[in-house]
Amino acid sequence: MDTPPRTVQANGITLAYRVWGPQDAPPVLLLHARGADGADWAETAPALAAGPRRVYALDLRGHGRSDWPGDYAFETMRDDVHAFLGALGIRGADVVGHSLGGVVACLLAQHSPRLVRRLVLEDVPAPVPLDPPRPPAERPDGDLPYDWAMILATDEQRNAPNPVWWDHMGRITMPTLLIGGGPTSLIPQEQIAALAGLLPDARHITIDAGHLVHENRPKEFLAAVAEFLSPAVLSPGVVSPGVVSPGDRTPS
Repeated sequence: MDTPPRTVQANGITLAYRVWGPQDAPPVLLLHARGADGADWAETAPALAAGPRRVYALDLRGHGRSDWPGDYAFETMRDDVHAFLGALGIRGADVVGHSLGGVVACLLAQHSPRLVRRLVLEDVPAPVPLDPPRPPAERPDGDLPYDWAMILATDEQRNAPNPVWWDHMGRITMPTLLIGGGPTSLIPQEQIAALAGLLPDARHITIDAGHLVHENRPKEFLAAVAEFLSPAVLSPGVVSPGVVSPGDRTPS
């Protein structure tokens, strides 16, 4: 069952999130794909929380109940996540990112490696230019659960990513699990393999489920992630993370 959304002020906007698991358990942050929101993890999060873990599922800016401020640079989304963790007093977490959420997680791991204990990337494309470029999207009719400006902005960055994102992949030194969705995924699987080859401490597996691995093959996804997030898989010298203030206790 899903949990009621909460909100927090971070990086100048309101961010919505959901939480499962004991307050004092090791924190895990889940970052959703484009067009989804934190509720996308409603079937996954309780199983991860049983670890026990304190599981947070954030609505990225422009999605769900978080603010739709119009600025959708990937670096700004990264800064949102950094500020979100700080606002809740979390000094380090395991981070699981799917698609767009995985791109944001990569940028966070590059920029603030001490915040990320371990990283899970679910069917995440490499930040390389699309050839041919993605054509301009047409807005669907009716109300949308996300800001259409976010779609246009992320398409633009997907077509022409900042080269620094690729150049700095070697900074992601924490243990990283890359999960590819196999041949039916819309993400070229050779990109995931290439990304794994750049990371100093990477594990790469394929679960033949298409792009929505955690939705289409939840048991296999959870088994792989739970094993990877076991206490045995930790970076040498990483400070034991946790919550250093009670900021996430009361919904708003």
